[in-house]
Amino acid sequence: MMNRFGSKSLEKFLSPNEILLVKNSATAAGFWAAKEAASKAIGTGIGKDCSFLDIKISKTSKGQPLLKYKKHVRKRFKIKKSSLSITHDGGYAIAVVVIV
Repeated sequence: MMNRFGSKSLEKFLSPNEILLVKNSATAAGFWAAKEAASKAIGTGIGKDCSFLDIKISKTSKGQPLLKYKKHVRKRFKIKKSSLSITHDGGYAIAVVVIV
């Protein structure tokens, strides 16, 4: 996607702050996978109930990924806490989200 459409493609699923964290296509793929996993963890997938921009990814100073849903999503799905893990291997990005 980035090769074909450049940085404009990132604006479709990442906030400006998230775009600043993207160092390469592997990072972008990891963020995409994380947002997909986050939307599926609440049982909706990406769509009208939870869009890509309803999910925010940040990192701690040590590089740990953090996940936060927008308030209306947290309230609707009664999310108290979430955890995120992202990995890259062999050209694939994999993300796991746990919510309580």
